[in-house]
Amino acid sequence: MTREAELLLKWYRENGRVLPWRVTGGAHPDAYAVWVSEIMLQQTTVQTVCGYFEKWMKRFPDMASLAGASLDDVLLQWQGLGYYTRAKKMHACAQTVMAEYGGSFPAERAELLKLPGIGPYTASSICAFAFNLPETVVDGNVIRVLARYYGIREVVDREKITPLAVRLTPQEAGADYASAIMDLGATICKPAAPQCGLCPWQNNCTARKKGIQEQIPLLKKLEKKKKHGAVFILLNEQNELFIRKRPGKGLLSGLWELPWDEEGRFPFEGNWQELPAKIRHVFTHFDLELRFFKGTLPLPPDFSEQGLFVSDNDLKNYAFSTLMKKVLEKKAEIL
Repeated sequence: MTREAELLLKWYRENGRVLPWRVTGGAHPDAYAVWVSEIMLQQTTVQTVCGYFEKWMKRFPDMASLAGASLDDVLLQWQGLGYYTRAKKMHACAQTVMAEYGGSFPAERAELLKLPGIGPYTASSICAFAFNLPETVVDGNVIRVLARYYGIREVVDREKITPLAVRLTPQEAGADYASAIMDLGATICKPAAPQCGLCPWQNNCTARKKGIQEQIPLLKKLEKKKKHGAVFILLNEQNELFIRKRPGKGLLSGLWELPWDEEGRFPFEGNWQELPAKIRHVFTHFDLELRFFKGTLPLPPDFSEQGLFVSDNDLKNYAFSTLMKKVLEKKAEIL
């Protein structure tokens, strides 16, 4: 074991975070819980995931309960976390594990990579946390820690950092080491104002020696597009709201929504009244602004077959994206 690993593990035993999906001193006894937490933590903060994780585990405590649930139920439990493809692939993965692996995750990385929604990072995480294997787990925190430790001043990503991370990963204590280096980045080696005086690696950190901690790492910047669309409010005589399930396999598919269009095109010809409201929502690759329009009945016959009218009290029974939750909140304000 390297000196760096020894120092980090000592620090972790004294300072590691207490999280609902974590154990210390070895493998987690429930690989399912590890997997759920790792999928939830993709693109989502630890603080947000804590509440969702506990709620999820009460509703779907094991692989069998998740595999046997309807996709609508899974999406309803997931709503608010965003990136709904994660939930869809979890459902498919649970069904595959039940059918092909007897309900338990395999401990082999190659087998894990065959499962829906499990890529190299998640496979490494399951191997490390659930089976205590010496897998190198590289997330944003690890990239930042190692870029600073080695003083890398050019643009870095997971591909560049992984070989350096492998050098430091010990052959034993795989679970604790993976948790430790993530915690170091999350609590000490933070993006801004890192607390270098508390870091177990401070004496050999190149960035600290040169005083360039906050200049590292350099990351690739995404160029975001701006889109301007419209959302359409349709109410019947009982003041029920028209909603539909988004079709296809793309963004937000399978979730319920008010009719909307990224280009602002009306869903059918009719009398449309623009309402004094807009909302903005940030997706990974673009920013969206939606204007609000209210339409008059009746609906064209083919359009009414695409959805249903729902009372405000029943909306809670349908899975909506974060975007649509914003829309519903704004609708309640203006109508």
